[in-house]
Amino acid sequence: MRLTFVIAACLAPATAAPALAEAPDLKTPAPVIYLADNLDEKDNLGWCIDTLGRGYSENLQTHSCKPQGGDVQFSFDASSGQIRSVEFSGKCMELIAPDDPKIAFGLRDCSDGNETQQFAFDTASGRITPKDQPDNCVAAGEASRSAGPFMSRDLILAPCASADAAMITWREKK
Repeated sequence: MRLTFVIAACLAPATAAPALAEAPDLKTPAPVIYLADNLDEKDNLGWCIDTLGRGYSENLQTHSCKPQGGDVQFSFDASSGQIRSVEFSGKCMELIAPDDPKIAFGLRDCSDGNETQQFAFDTASGRITPKDQPDNCVAAGEASRSAGPFMSRDLILAPCASADAAMITWREKK
């Protein structure tokens, strides 16, 4: 009986840790930043940072990673800390409304030294955090919705310590 208790106690922390369910079948050409977990994306395309609506928009969301690329293609510039749009040259992700549960991030003109455009991307943990808010993570919103033939979610800022790992674990394909 004591041995059973010891084994169960040793296994409990491993099973209690959040786990990623399923990796997406990423078809988007590089460079792209995407969630490591497919979540509920119906076609297993994964979730990418994306402009809200068609084409250029000043607001960002998460969206099904589009096989053709385009406005879902972003890259992380480690030297500046900026997350740059590939489709829209000279545009960077910016923290515009950290307390807005719908639209926390925007796509604005890149500006070196602008702290609201500086992020840290820990590739080991997959966490992307604003430079001046290391306890908060860039996260996919909880609810998915239809977006034509694709799906979308809000792109929000969430406390890293309490966020579901599936919502805050990002990867970059270069």
